[in-house]
Amino acid sequence: MCDQTLCNQKGSVSSRNSEAASELPNKDTLAHDHDDWLSSNASNVTPSTNTGVLIVDWDGPDDPSNPKNWSFKKKWGATAIVSAFAFVSPVSSSMVAPVSNQIAAEFAITSEPVVAITVTAFVLAQGRTHLLVNRLITLMSSRVLPVANVWYLAWNLGCGFARNTEELIAFRFLSGLGGSAALSICGGVISDTWLPEQRGMAMGLYTLAPFLGPVVGPMAGSWIAEKSTWQWVFWSTSIFDGFVQLLGFLYLNETYAPVLLERKAKMIRKVLSDTEKGCQLQEVITIYTSADRHWKVLFKKALTRPFVFFREWIIQILGLYTMFVYGLLYLFLNTLPTIFREVYHERPGIAGLNYIALGIGITGASQTSAAVTDKLYARLKAKYGTGKPEFRMLALYPSGILIPLGLLITGWTVENKAHWIGADVGLTLVGAGVILVFQGIQTYIIDSYSLHSASALAAVYVLRSIAGFGFPIFAPELYKSLGYGLGNTILAAVAFVIGVPAPILLWKFGERIRNASFYAVKTPPLTGGLC
Repeated sequence: MCDQTLCNQKGSVSSRNSEAASELPNKDTLAHDHDDWLSSNASNVTPSTNTGVLIVDWDGPDDPSNPKNWSFKKKWGATAIVSAFAFVSPVSSSMVAPVSNQIAAEFAITSEPVVAITVTAFVLAQGRTHLLVNRLITLMSSRVLPVANVWYLAWNLGCGFARNTEELIAFRFLSGLGGSAALSICGGVISDTWLPEQRGMAMGLYTLAPFLGPVVGPMAGSWIAEKSTWQWVFWSTSIFDGFVQLLGFLYLNETYAPVLLERKAKMIRKVLSDTEKGCQLQEVITIYTSADRHWKVLFKKALTRPFVFFREWIIQILGLYTMFVYGLLYLFLNTLPTIFREVYHERPGIAGLNYIALGIGITGASQTSAAVTDKLYARLKAKYGTGKPEFRMLALYPSGILIPLGLLITGWTVENKAHWIGADVGLTLVGAGVILVFQGIQTYIIDSYSLHSASALAAVYVLRSIAGFGFPIFAPELYKSLGYGLGNTILAAVAFVIGVPAPILLWKFGERIRNASFYAVKTPPLTGGLC
């Protein structure tokens, strides 16, 4: 029997009645020279009469091959690359809004809902794809991202060559299928690489990228609408995405623990394939290996597991709130060109500059929250002796006031045709509230579901994508019937009713709900609760 371990074995392995050794060979050693490793351990690696199972785990808590032990430079590199992918997709989803009039004129579109669909078809496709992409991560890991991006790139480029309305909507939908991969994968990469007390700043960058995209996109699209043709909306984003794609192929490293440990197990199997020198063990598996890890079983789960999360109370509460807020964001993105063109009589390029107000709110709140969140999390962890996902709810409290207030200021400023700066102030407050909602919710879900965070986030993304598709379609009728003042007042009331109690309920009952979940991380109850 083997006298020295090849893999971490946590005792005997159930009915297999076999022992494993006590120490895992270093991955770099195995990759460097298999024969040298075997020679140096020959006295401890001898044929065994008892077949057994070795369970592969990390080489202790400080294993450098564990992404959580990477250097800060390498962690930020991975975060920056996936955030760049996450930036491209929302740019494409919103950049079309300022040129929608050009598209309507060229293709003779007279229906406002159809014009809106040419913009939002991309977002609808994102919601459908989240259900599949998040499970493909389990099969192929983060390498799904550059592959899916190639699909997006091809169809986005094709949008510029569309010859009619049907082709444009179809191409937009197909490009959205590939564009959603970044939004599905980014949260998992951050969960894989950053410790909970370090995730605030990383989530600040990640959440900033997909929400700056809808700001930068319409700004650029506005100048394209004024100076060029609508086709350049798609060609310019394709050029930029090609550069991001190159970075992804060159520098995006694997972060998913099951895949990394499986690679390690394969190297050990290769070493042990020399039956004259190695231990003749029955099986080498990882700590994540189970009967349902076969690709057929995993693929079957691809279309079912995200639906499982729809039954989670946490996902239902946060999903509905996210759905409403995301719908508001895309409602603004699609109506602002009309507001500043028809009410304030601004040229398309100048009208697009008003998106800067939205960007100021998003950027300022995101970076402030990112810096403060980690400090508050560390302080609360020290106070209670353990970290809790509920500590992330603090970021949501201001949003319950900022979003309704911003909606009221913008709506009534436009309704009364007051100075445009008032509308921009409201946009800034809405942008700040929106990013706080998504930053807090995404970090909370990542902390709560850990290894299953991709599936949990996918369930939320499906709901928000439906709203991003639907809100801009009914927005013109809402404002036409009620006006900007009363229309935004109704939206503000809904935002207040949902936004104020949601973080309070999760702060008070979130731990109890989470501990009752099959998939969520379990934590011991705190004395006296969190309040």
